[in-house]
Amino acid sequence: MTATAVLTARALLLDMDGTLVNSDASVERVWRRWAERNGLDGDEVMKVVHGRQGYASMALLLPNRPMEQNHADNARMLAEETADTEGVVAIPGAHDFLAALDGVPHALVTSADVALSTARMAAAGLEQPRVRVTAESVGASKPDPEGFLKGAAELGVAPADCVVFEDSGAGIAAGRAAGMRVVGVGPRAGFHDPDVVVRDLTRVRVERGANGTVLLHITEPGHAAGR
Repeated sequence: MTATAVLTARALLLDMDGTLVNSDASVERVWRRWAERNGLDGDEVMKVVHGRQGYASMALLLPNRPMEQNHADNARMLAEETADTEGVVAIPGAHDFLAALDGVPHALVTSADVALSTARMAAAGLEQPRVRVTAESVGASKPDPEGFLKGAAELGVAPADCVVFEDSGAGIAAGRAAGMRVVGVGPRAGFHDPDVVVRDLTRVRVERGANGTVLLHITEPGHAAGR
């Protein structure tokens, strides 16, 4: 059974990795090397790292390690990830989805820094949104809602009128904590109870509504909602 959800919003807040860009191959290479250097199981590490800034993942994985060391490691990891764009591609439908947002208030809200987000969006052939909230812009990593709240503020839209697109548990939790509805993208998202889940962005159609609203028509087998 195929069902269609229709969400109404005034602005969209978009995660990058796993949502617009498939960077899993690069993330796996860099984080598994880090896991090996620190005597950790790579599979367990990969369960934690998606969606968060690196230092926040390290704090969970090595809770007794000084935070200064986590920040230093994070800087090195960001440089490694920025240099490693092999296999980084656009999520199916991302090009058309971003093109449909021309004139619609939207922002990129990512745990990557400026250099990494620029490199990955370029590798995937995607144009950067004009408004970007990156790692440098916030004091707290997802699942803290700061990034999404900052994105809404920069767009001049109330949080309740925003829809978040996210793939990770940390990102979905951040969107919910910000008081926003969340569209989960990809296989990880379904485990974290977003409002609706799509396989990829080919399942989302953007329509301009009345009075500055945007209607998101989301088609996916077995998922339906109207909000």
